[in-house]
Amino acid sequence: MVRVAAVDCGTNSIRLLVADVTDAGMRDVHREMRVVRLGQGVDATGRLAPDALERTLEVIARYVRRARVLHVQRIRVGATAAVRDASNADGFERPVRELTGSAPEIVSGDEEARLSFLGATRGLGAPAPFLVLDIGGGSTEFVLGSERPTAAISTQMGSVRLTERFVRGDPPAAADLDRMRAAVGELLDDVERAIPVADARTCVAVAGTSTTVQAIALGLGFYDPERIHRTRLSRADAARVSSRLAGITTDERAALPVMAPGRADVIVAGSVILVAVMERFGFGEAIVSETDILDGLVLEMLELA
Repeated sequence: MVRVAAVDCGTNSIRLLVADVTDAGMRDVHREMRVVRLGQGVDATGRLAPDALERTLEVIARYVRRARVLHVQRIRVGATAAVRDASNADGFERPVRELTGSAPEIVSGDEEARLSFLGATRGLGAPAPFLVLDIGGGSTEFVLGSERPTAAISTQMGSVRLTERFVRGDPPAAADLDRMRAAVGELLDDVERAIPVADARTCVAVAGTSTTVQAIALGLGFYDPERIHRTRLSRADAARVSSRLAGITTDERAALPVMAPGRADVIVAGSVILVAVMERFGFGEAIVSETDILDGLVLEMLELA
């Protein structure tokens, strides 16, 4: 048996997965998530904010301690949009190297799409080709393929980025939402030019926006990954939840029992992306997956891909 750990440092959240590989395959040992908003202000300044960096490194140090208590043999840290967009990324890389003993990987947009596809579609019993939609805080990845990705694009839209650009009120004004939808529409033009989305038979939506929207649509009394993983979210339900979230304040969203701390202020923008993608590309439903880039990092490490 080999035990490894992966850490996914996103723009909004940071997650840990500890897993074993045995003759029977991969087995989860421990999962954990914290919202740290590493990408706070990066869209405007091009730099990681000192307080955001401090929050993130504190959680990484905690994750490393947890991984070592669980006797992992290797820790892999992947960082996505916030770090790759920041001019002061060395302020992240040096301390992470000291904490883990190896350099973090600054994952490109194409690599992020590939790893998300790997994590989301492994063992998925649904018609291929798949379009994997990974709505992050700083970027959104689209990747098309069957057993392997055949086309992918990473776009500069994410829940944190769009919130910082367009949301001025709480709840957001109709004009803010209109400007946000227009910006999303322009970026979806780029997606349509880059990959043959019409070839996809199944949309697979991953990451915190999609899983939270589904948790609300299902009426869950608490966030339960097992009840969310690989369930089907209709376009009508996604639109209904998005409208509901846009009509209430951040505090009211935060009070929802399935809302992770730190997600309430950006979930509206994420849900706007989700609904726009489903409407634009004609998906009546999406399969919502709890497995994504984090699982892809582990699968690749374990050479199970």
